[in-house]
Amino acid sequence: MIVGVPKEVKTDEYRVAMLPVGVEELTRRKHGVLIQAGAGQGSGIGDDQFAAHGAEIVGDAQAIWKQADLIVKVKEPLIDEWPLLRAGQLIFTYFHFAASEELTRGVMKSGATAIAYETIKDNKGTLPLLTPMSEVAGRMSIQEGAKYLERPFGGRGVLLGGVPGVRPAQVIVLGGGVVGTHAAKAAAGLGAHVTILDVNLDRLRYLDDVMPANVATLFSDRHTILECLRRADLVVGSVLIPGARAPRLVRREDLKLMPSRAVIVDVAIDQGGCVETSKPTTHSKPTYLVDDIVHYCVANMPGAVGYTSTYALCNVTLPYVLQLTRGLDEAIQNNHGLGLGVNIHRGEVTNPAVAETFGLTCART
Repeated sequence: MIVGVPKEVKTDEYRVAMLPVGVEELTRRKHGVLIQAGAGQGSGIGDDQFAAHGAEIVGDAQAIWKQADLIVKVKEPLIDEWPLLRAGQLIFTYFHFAASEELTRGVMKSGATAIAYETIKDNKGTLPLLTPMSEVAGRMSIQEGAKYLERPFGGRGVLLGGVPGVRPAQVIVLGGGVVGTHAAKAAAGLGAHVTILDVNLDRLRYLDDVMPANVATLFSDRHTILECLRRADLVVGSVLIPGARAPRLVRREDLKLMPSRAVIVDVAIDQGGCVETSKPTTHSKPTYLVDDIVHYCVANMPGAVGYTSTYALCNVTLPYVLQLTRGLDEAIQNNHGLGLGVNIHRGEVTNPAVAETFGLTCART
């Protein structure tokens, strides 16, 4: 099989979908590997490092898309890449289809098979390919939130941890999953007062047991969310329904309850966002104001730390890439969790959550 790794084209995306060790593992199994020139530059990996392990360095992305049986990426194909997809080709990347009907229909039209990192499950029922980037995004949400709370960046002028005699920032984390847990740990470590909201009481009991004393847990409902917004300096949106659009937990009118120039970091923006006023932004222009509230909604947060994110991602994706090189049918027959990653196959949606989001028929793989 020929495996292709094109350079990422999303704005300020510095990750690459393959490490030199991945090239070595694939070529050792007699597969061809095509890497676009410069694909690893943002992660500190040179073309010579890929070539040393048997990759063919290709200058033109179109040539990779044309030749490769399996395309391995980090982010979803952008609109200029859609014409390059072809029927029968396997595309393995983060898709987040529920956030874009246009992308969903574009991939359906191509006839390619879309295997989404974010819906693959392991034998414990967790999301192994989403977890490392959620860890990065959770920690980054506090790093970025702290920065944009500074007055020169548009925020309230609040130091996250405060100082003796001055209260620390109030950080509200909506969702106690991987993103929320890492956000809470990072914020608590800086001395903020953190409140985690979730609807899963078992998860809240666990978090209450393992978190430091400056982290509180609350059951998430409409009234509790509104109460928390009134005192929030920083809100981190970290809710997730695998494959589906994120629920809207914060409405436009709710922003009026928040202190002026408070900050919202909506990590759920990849799945449409959990705040009504959220819209995707970029690392170049990461924030905007709505009703005097700073919104940070960068859709590829981990892309800013390419070195860390690339290694964290490729550590978990490579075993699945190796399985897919045996052919899709054999791969999903041997690994049911990998089969859950197939969101679109031969022009049909095969993920129930994506189908429901857009009112489409869900086919079986």
